[in-house]
Amino acid sequence: MQTPQTHEVGRYLVTPMTKLTETGQYAASVSIRRGMHDRVFRLIPRFDSATRAAVYALAQGRAFVLNNQLA
Repeated sequence: MQTPQTHEVGRYLVTPMTKLTETGQYAASVSIRRGMHDRVFRLIPRFDSATRAAVYALAQGRAFVLNNQLA
């Protein structure tokens, strides 16, 4: 898995991650960390590039935090 730069969103650290699948597409995941705890979400869409997957994962992670969807 490739791990692009971590972004701070309020009190959370949001880290997009990508992985090349067997079909040649990229899967997106996002880690959302606060303190010693983090949650990793695997996202459903697949992408033709790691960059697009990372951008999507970052946007989803930011939305989870900003819309208070982590409870």
